[in-house]
Amino acid sequence: MTESIIYDINLAAEGRQKINWVKQYMPMLNHLNRLYSQTKPFKETNLVVTIHLEAKTAYLAEVLHNAGANVIVTGSNPLSTQNDVAAALVKEGITVYAKYDCSKEEYDTYLDKALDLKPDLLIDDGGDLVNMLHTKRADLIGSLIGGSEETTTGVNRLKALSNQGKLAFPMIAVNDSHCKYLFDNRYGTGQSVWDGIMRTTNLSVAGKTVVVSGYGWCGKGVSMRAKGLGANVIVTEIDPIKAIEAIFDGFRVMTMEEAALHGDFFVTVTGCKDVIAKRHMQLMKDGAVLANAGHFDVEINVHDLYELSVKPVYEARRNILAFTLANGRKINLLGEGRLVNLACGDGHPIEVMDLSFAMQFLAMKYLLDNKGKLQNTLYTLPAELDKKVASLKLKSSGIKIDCLTDDQVFYLNNE
Repeated sequence: MTESIIYDINLAAEGRQKINWVKQYMPMLNHLNRLYSQTKPFKETNLVVTIHLEAKTAYLAEVLHNAGANVIVTGSNPLSTQNDVAAALVKEGITVYAKYDCSKEEYDTYLDKALDLKPDLLIDDGGDLVNMLHTKRADLIGSLIGGSEETTTGVNRLKALSNQGKLAFPMIAVNDSHCKYLFDNRYGTGQSVWDGIMRTTNLSVAGKTVVVSGYGWCGKGVSMRAKGLGANVIVTEIDPIKAIEAIFDGFRVMTMEEAALHGDFFVTVTGCKDVIAKRHMQLMKDGAVLANAGHFDVEINVHDLYELSVKPVYEARRNILAFTLANGRKINLLGEGRLVNLACGDGHPIEVMDLSFAMQFLAMKYLLDNKGKLQNTLYTLPAELDKKVASLKLKSSGIKIDCLTDDQVFYLNNE
């Protein structure tokens, strides 16, 4: 086993406790673990997992490891790595390169070292690993079977590569599977964003005005949960169809310039840069709270905040930086502008990630089973795998649904 780089191996017991907890609520991964730990379909396969390194990701890594893979794990965000969970994985014989709050240089080094092990398969989250393969480690592409992508941001980067004809190996957009985006992006993000905000601020959401930037599946979830918590919700959008959808869902829609005057909480979830910038910050109320739920820390222009601050920036509370503007108002930034649900919390609910990670496992197996048959382009998983995961999820929850009779099937096929 290659030597890992982690913070402290002595934290392993605490990490194991976290992993054992999530295992109780991940019936899909438990099913796959039972099914493939004996046959070991990934035997002699090097597999790099670059996802937010917390307990749910760790259990996915262990299930892949039990299925025969030589698993190498890195984090996909410096503030989402949990040092105790990383230590627990190393105790199980899994190679890990990850530390909480590592520098950008360390982060890149960890990805580079993971690629030194010449992966056959990879799971990426945000596209940094795939980008490094295309720009710095092209020597490894020839032996790579393919990979999968977990996030909307990462899929957008892959689409750009694929559209330019530059994608050098097959990739599966797991994010675009129904059992991923309908649940993970909507219900997972919706709950975990507010978990992170409320845990960090200890402020009431009820009666406040929440501004949500972006009304994709993640934005829908964040808005829905804010409404459920008693907030008045404003949505900002660039897409006229999504804007109308937000209105029909009962939310106000306006520009960010307008919304900046009203918001108590601001949540960005667009995948774009400078969604909240200097011109917006100067209009905000005293005590406004800014949180980013997009993958990269570019949606809130943190540089602008520092430029606007006329007094030293200080930590008002753990994971909250306070900025004082010339007008005397304070703006509070959560988690340094990084993913608030992971920088300030534990990420998506366990049951939601059970669905997403079951899709990731099946994506790896699909790539392995179709080695040499796929083109260098972006794929979605076959619909039958989506339905298989959904059916297994229902079965594990003790829920039955109706089936069509032969007469019904005949009618539908001949109407």
